[in-house]
Amino acid sequence: MSVCMLKGGVGKSTIAVNLARQLAAQDHDVLLIDLDPNGHASVGLGYDDEYHNTEETIGDVFFDDADPTSVVYDTGYEFDILPSSEDLEQVEREIVVGDVFQPSALLKREVVDPLLEDTYDYIVTDSPAYRSRLTDNALVATANLVLPLAPGNEAMAGLERTIERQISPLRQHMDVDVLALVPNMLSGRIDQQTQDRQLLERLNSHDSLQDRIPNFARITDWEAVDAGDLKPSPGIRDRTSITKAYGERKPLLDYDPDCDQLTCFDELAHIVEAGEVVRHG
Repeated sequence: MSVCMLKGGVGKSTIAVNLARQLAAQDHDVLLIDLDPNGHASVGLGYDDEYHNTEETIGDVFFDDADPTSVVYDTGYEFDILPSSEDLEQVEREIVVGDVFQPSALLKREVVDPLLEDTYDYIVTDSPAYRSRLTDNALVATANLVLPLAPGNEAMAGLERTIERQISPLRQHMDVDVLALVPNMLSGRIDQQTQDRQLLERLNSHDSLQDRIPNFARITDWEAVDAGDLKPSPGIRDRTSITKAYGERKPLLDYDPDCDQLTCFDELAHIVEAGEVVRHG
């Protein structure tokens, strides 16, 4: 599955890393592929040297028939990573020239197909926050999407851009399934008209999105919330442990196993296992 959104600052890398970690915690063999040239997921797991080393990258797998396992590393947290590199934008430019007939199928053909099932149960990709050959490669290779959204005026616009520019064109040629829409980085109250509330209301009131909203973000009784009878804290909340885990180059589970937000990442892992959101009760 691919964690993607055509908008920056929504916490894609955090979700990708911790989704991979929670899947691994369920005894699955997991590979995380960092396709974002910014390399946030790679650096956040301590792969600074590999990010700056451009001698052996995914480009060698794409264009020089290198074995994909030659650029895969054991993170030490029960899952592997194929890290980003600072020349990934150059790799992207070469995709257009180097594989004219199937420029969006390189990742599927050279990495995912050889490794999925035989070596890994799940492959998670972290994609760039802009329309690109790399993002197209991630979507073609995975066909299952997790879409994070952060509160703000552009939240739904980012979702609409992703569906219109990225998902809809691919659906003309293949099945692409949105597994989950994930409100992320929430911190405000929802019994007032905060940006958190506006995002949650729009997602939970949108008929076509209902079965894509995880249980941890589902609100069905706003009257009870406004009356104070319900006091939920939906979505993945902004916690210092999440920020500090990145600074310590660790997944959240390994930095703070008591963090209350791990239940959200656990549910995302279960959604991936089931192939859909499973309603509680």
